[in-house]
Amino acid sequence: FYGYYNGAEDYYTHDIDGGLDLRDNKDTVTTMSGDYGTYFFTDRIVDIIGKHPQTTPLFMYLPFQNVHEPLEVPKRFEDMYANIHDNNRRKLLGMVSALDEAIGNVTMAMKSAGLWDNTLVIFTTDNGGWTPFGGNNYPLRGGKVTLWEGGTRGVAFAHGEMLQKTGYTNNEMIHAVDWFPTILAAAGGTADAAMDGMNQLNTIMSGQPSPRTEFVYNIDNIFPTVQGAIRVGDYKLIEGYAGLPNGWVPPPNMTDSRSDIEDPVTGTWLFNLKDDPTEHHNLADTMPDKLKEMQAKLAEYKKTMVPAIDPKPDPKSDPKNWGGAWSPGWC
Repeated sequence: FYGYYNGAEDYYTHDIDGGLDLRDNKDTVTTMSGDYGTYFFTDRIVDIIGKHPQTTPLFMYLPFQNVHEPLEVPKRFEDMYANIHDNNRRKLLGMVSALDEAIGNVTMAMKSAGLWDNTLVIFTTDNGGWTPFGGNNYPLRGGKVTLWEGGTRGVAFAHGEMLQKTGYTNNEMIHAVDWFPTILAAAGGTADAAMDGMNQLNTIMSGQPSPRTEFVYNIDNIFPTVQGAIRVGDYKLIEGYAGLPNGWVPPPNMTDSRSDIEDPVTGTWLFNLKDDPTEHHNLADTMPDKLKEMQAKLAEYKKTMVPAIDPKPDPKSDPKNWGGAWSPGWC
């Protein structure tokens, strides 16, 4: 492990809320202040690759900090987008380019080490762009921290010599929980049958139809975000709090759309995402039978819900108790 425990750390000081948050396994790292995180994370990855025997399997999980806020990037990357007048958008685009350079360096290291031709690379987002920090999902509705498609429909790509179908866009239904059993299958293993995830290896390798026909976006019973949302086939149901922004946030150079609309942020929505991927047309009133069917399905999922754990902050983790660094507090 080489990274951080919290989120939204400073890219240069590696602090957050008055405490250092950078670890090499369990050891606090105090020597990287002033260095851009993306650079030294890449250096560590390249070092691991260079020392890895070609005949030994390798799995690496590389959750780069880019492009999470705070929006910080070396000037040479930001200067690539001098024509972008919006400050947040310009910095975010620079951060994307910094990440792109990092992935390029990792790719070159894999090739130099003789590992590239037998490596499956999966590059994926974990949510939609966060609109207050330069992210944009237009023409999809909403953004990060919402149940709208702009917050939940992610993009990804896969690359590898073992792929049987390449150079196309795969629009099959794949959920984030599917990555674990899929990667396990690629390595020759089999996931526990009781897991939520599904093996999507054939879908990724050769474009076969996805075995998944439905999934849960989220179910939450804690105020103020009491909500439930599911996808079944082409239909999507949202009940409760859908999240803000609840409209279509335009790129900074567009002025013909609004980020929030008269639609209430809490309610019931039914969409046919095949016909209406931008979620403009609520079918809840015009398709009462389909609404009841979807509500019954959501009710079944709610029966299996594990109660949310929402603990209060633990004062034992305070950096002042750990030499100025964040710690879980219980170990």
